[in-house]
Amino acid sequence: MRSDLFLLVCLAVGGVVFAAAMTLGNDYYFFAGYVVLQYVVLSTAWNVLGGYCGYVNFGSAAFFAVGAYATVAIHRFHPMPIPFLVAIAGIASGVVGLGMGYLTLRLRGAFFAIATLALAVVLETLTVNWDYVGGSRGAYIVRPEAIAPFGSYIRYLFLIMLLIAIGAITIARLIERSRLGLGFATIRDDELAAEASGVPTLRLKLIATTISGALMGMAGAPFPYYIGFLQPSSVFGLDYAINSIAMPLIGGTTSWVGPLLGAVLLGSLQQIATVTISSAVNLLIVGFLLVGFVIVAPNGIIGLIHKYVQHRPDILIGRRRIAADAPGPTP
Repeated sequence: MRSDLFLLVCLAVGGVVFAAAMTLGNDYYFFAGYVVLQYVVLSTAWNVLGGYCGYVNFGSAAFFAVGAYATVAIHRFHPMPIPFLVAIAGIASGVVGLGMGYLTLRLRGAFFAIATLALAVVLETLTVNWDYVGGSRGAYIVRPEAIAPFGSYIRYLFLIMLLIAIGAITIARLIERSRLGLGFATIRDDELAAEASGVPTLRLKLIATTISGALMGMAGAPFPYYIGFLQPSSVFGLDYAINSIAMPLIGGTTSWVGPLLGAVLLGSLQQIATVTISSAVNLLIVGFLLVGFVIVAPNGIIGLIHKYVQHRPDILIGRRRIAADAPGPTP
């Protein structure tokens, strides 16, 4: 399937989803759906670096926060339409991702993961002490109650996040099927061998950190309008860092489909638990599912599907051999 056709299919599916949510006539589905789509973007962005390249990133919340606070800073200077804020937040977070990649080019494995965690701590400290965006007190974002022709403003935010999710999935699929994706795979499989073979691993890692950071920042751009009041604990929380890692691992990191499945499954379960039980059990659900999949299916849902598909022909061949070797009826 060509990329342009894939994008059209995604837009058509997104249109059906938005129309179905509009038909239900309950704004709660837009509130919950926004969070699920937000995690689709974050998990897809994390997978660009963590799944395709094999570099575990614990700083997802930092890039998400850069996008959110870029919106706050621009809103205080001069309010702008959200699509422009999304683009600016993506550029800002992409620059931060490029800087992180440049500073950690020689780090691998656990050292790289610790460096990304340190980045999140540094950015949170800077944000807490930046009075222009509210500092530790936080900042209010006053949004209109309704916007034409969508009615409720949350429906508009849902549509924005839906388009960002479609864009992130399309980019991930393009990377997976391109020479860039092959280069990422060589880094994941054996970086030293890739360097010895002439693969520009340093440049590829910079590209991966930039793309991953930009997508996470774009996911954070509409968040201040969604939540209404933004403070450092809202965006630097443990939820974003853990979910961004757990969702691709549960869905499968070998394909763009894995983060999508993991985000929809885990995000939906968390929203259901928030309504029926309490939001405090969200991370508990993540922990149980993550441990279960690590033990039962370390390659995630996609790995289970591939394993099932690969074993079916073997089962059929085995049955044919048994039938061929079985003795026939005695005369």
